[in-house]
Amino acid sequence: MKIDDKIYDEMFNDEDALAEEKPLLVVNRSPVNNTIYDWISCVIIALVVVLILLTYVFRLIDVDGTSMEPTLINTDKVVVTDLFYTPHDGDIVVISHGEEYQKPLVKRVIATAGQTLKIDYEKNEVYVDGNLLQENYIQGETIKGNNENIPEVIPEGKVFVMGDNRPISLDSRYHEVGLIDVSSIIGKAQFVIIPHKLQGNNIILDFSKMRYLY
Repeated sequence: MKIDDKIYDEMFNDEDALAEEKPLLVVNRSPVNNTIYDWISCVIIALVVVLILLTYVFRLIDVDGTSMEPTLINTDKVVVTDLFYTPHDGDIVVISHGEEYQKPLVKRVIATAGQTLKIDYEKNEVYVDGNLLQENYIQGETIKGNNENIPEVIPEGKVFVMGDNRPISLDSRYHEVGLIDVSSIIGKAQFVIIPHKLQGNNIILDFSKMRYLY
């Protein structure tokens, strides 16, 4: 049985008929809903990124005490990172504990493994590898502590640290802290994110002092 060509063309070439057989599903989302959805998505992604960074890359540490004055003030908040970090002279680091002292410490690295160290307490001078350190960041005199076992050459895996407020800092000059194991260094203080300043006997916020720590 042969189908008439005219009927065949009408059945299979009718554009209206084909359109009726293939309806399109159209989702009409309002501009307001789109904006809210995009905004919430961005906030969630940003929070996840910040959480990952704070967990695996950066930490926020409170400075406790006055041993790092005038560089860091009590209650300053600093951003610390240990990603691919190796201690270097002059770095400000956060330490989990000392030899006998079990609280976290914020100190400056003075000498690292293999370097020679000499402290001239009478002249208030510190020499590393025979070079006089230009310590324009310190406050007060570098007094002698009770640690009689400070080696002339810093051993492997150790660092020698001191606070910038030399007369009152409990650091490697004292046996309670001693030389610091590199593994006990939490990380390097990179940025003062919530800074303070001393005003008389008071400590007040001063965001003009936000800065990178070299």
